Amino acid sequence: MSSDSLGEIPEYILARLRELREQIQHHDQLYYLKDRPEISDIAYDQLFQELQSLEAEFPSLLTPDSPTQRVGGAPLEQFQKAKHEFPLLSLDSHVDVADVRAFDQRVLRELDIDSVEYTVEPKYDGLSVELIYEEGTFIRGSTRGDGIVGEDITVNLRTIRALPLQLHQPEAIPTKVIVRSEVYIPLEDFHVLNTRLIQDGEEPFANPRNAAAGSLRQLDSRLTADRPLTLTCYDLKTQTNERPATHWEAVTKLGEWGLPIPQHRQRCQSIDEVIAFHTDIELQRNQLPFEIDGIVVKVDRYVWQQALGEKSRSPRWAMAFKFPPRQEITKVDQIIVSVGRTGALTPIAILNPVEIGGVTVSRASLHNIDEVVRKDIRPGDTIKVERAGDVIPDVVERIDVPGEQRAEPFTPPTQCPVCQSHTIQEGPILFCTGQTVCSAQLKGALELYVSKGAMNIEGLGRKTVAQLVDEGLVQDLADFYSLTKDQLFTLEGFAEKSATQLLEGIEKSKQAPLPRFIFGLGIRNVGAHIAQVLAKHFGSLDNLRTAPKESLELIHEIGPEIASSVESFFQEPKNLSVLQRMEELGVTVEIIDTSPLSADQPLSGKIFVLTGTLEGFSRQEAKQQIETLGGRVTSSVSKQTDYVVAGSEPGSKLDKAQALGVTVLNEEGFGNLLNE
Repeated sequence: MSSDSLGEIPEYILARLRELREQIQHHDQLYYLKDRPEISDIAYDQLFQELQSLEAEFPSLLTPDSPTQRVGGAPLEQFQKAKHEFPLLSLDSHVDVADVRAFDQRVLRELDIDSVEYTVEPKYDGLSVELIYEEGTFIRGSTRGDGIVGEDITVNLRTIRALPLQLHQPEAIPTKVIVRSEVYIPLEDFHVLNTRLIQDGEEPFANPRNAAAGSLRQLDSRLTADRPLTLTCYDLKTQTNERPATHWEAVTKLGEWGLPIPQHRQRCQSIDEVIAFHTDIELQRNQLPFEIDGIVVKVDRYVWQQALGEKSRSPRWAMAFKFPPRQEITKVDQIIVSVGRTGALTPIAILNPVEIGGVTVSRASLHNIDEVVRKDIRPGDTIKVERAGDVIPDVVERIDVPGEQRAEPFTPPTQCPVCQSHTIQEGPILFCTGQTVCSAQLKGALELYVSKGAMNIEGLGRKTVAQLVDEGLVQDLADFYSLTKDQLFTLEGFAEKSATQLLEGIEKSKQAPLPRFIFGLGIRNVGAHIAQVLAKHFGSLDNLRTAPKESLELIHEIGPEIASSVESFFQEPKNLSVLQRMEELGVTVEIIDTSPLSADQPLSGKIFVLTGTLEGFSRQEAKQQIETLGGRVTSSVSKQTDYVVAGSEPGSKLDKAQALGVTVLNEEGFGNLLNE
């Protein structure tokens, strides 16, 4: 049964839908904001599943503010730009108390008053975002960007459980409100996330802020939904100034509407109270469940904020009162090199354990080879180590100790410490060239090879890849082609049908299209487009394998870095051994015609830009059709662009095309052009 007309839906269904959404929103508030759930996880899941069932039965009931719309959607091509309703300004920062008192004296002098009330709150270390609500419903969210224009990350923000999609008391809320907030990951959740990444063979995040920023800027919102993000809201603006007289009251309102607001905030009657609050919160810093790097001080009254005004990039009525970096002195026991999932080699200093800010530190990042050389860090050196908001501390500098005997300078490894493949230096970073065999990179390499953009092997998702690696059944790309049913039966979730389907998918992938195969090899700096360029130019894997760097650099769109990566990959004996085994196991990579495109091809020399969503083509299919007929697809509109193909919900590329007078085709016009 299905219905698209609200008039045909019984009132009891509509009433139950409203009740379910209100109950789920209520329990989300208790669980994610107040940490005092009233019902069990099972009872919550039953409510959620009932709502999902109703929305599936009556699709017209599904609205963007439904609690079921937090799971994430299909990956985006890119983020659209979003102009802020009001500029998102940065704060001037101070560490010295004298500078803080000078700020207070300037405020008093410019307002010509004897005392001023401040609002102070912890400075959460996360990512600033703008939230927009209309009629109490969340409609858009964006990153800070340059302060004027950010990136539209609405679909990712919807996945955050602590963010209400519908505010409480909508009838008492201004028609449109703009809320400033900070998205972050609580420390306990951050450690759990990093542990999971390490267990999956992936590189952990350096600190909670990086984790929050990286999670929010995922083009695939399903990945964002899998991250433990939360947020706090610290400012309210409206187009009509319908807000209380003070910042304190405005933030209180945000809390009443169901938005999370800063913990430990306080009103201060003088700058002395501000300094006392700063001292107190710094003492509590190590016990807080989230990372902070200072406090934010704001003149409380809005009329005084307006009188003080703003500079080009920062308000004159607010400042950040930062904590000094947490540093200690210790010694370097040894320098080791870790290998990340991208193959990057990172030098790590193993330290005599030292306590910094309540945390025992036994290792610190040296970032890259150039950094080790620049700071001249050696085993046995006395160093200053800093933990300024970072979970992974940094080595600040070496401390010269008279009479201290120094070890030999650190020597960058010429072989990967994990798989013994050769290393190559790109800029300041060393990389392992054994992408197909290095166990540190293995899961990521296998996931890429079987992905839709590469060999598209059905049944080989992330979970199955992890099982195959963890059980030792797959240790390089070639091992996929020697798997047996009996081996698959040992894995959780595999029976006759699923094992047969997987083996059929692997067998099908033995007939490998050249561009997809090149992309699937995971050669550093070679994405899907560059793989197409290389395939068209060389025509076969053998030709590419023997191409010297000099000839690679002569190809349009291939620069020195890509050329170096390709040459290094095919010079690594371990990679060549894997390719040979794949050939012996029946993998045949296609050979394509590399003869120059005829100048009289229908679209020869024509440049296209694609924007929006096409119903009859995927973005890749449209691109392939254009290139087959001699045309070229680029990512940006310029005077050289011949056609812009605009699907539904086109972005700013359409505006630019119209401004430049470039021919714009809708999907029907594009289809007609191809048919002609």
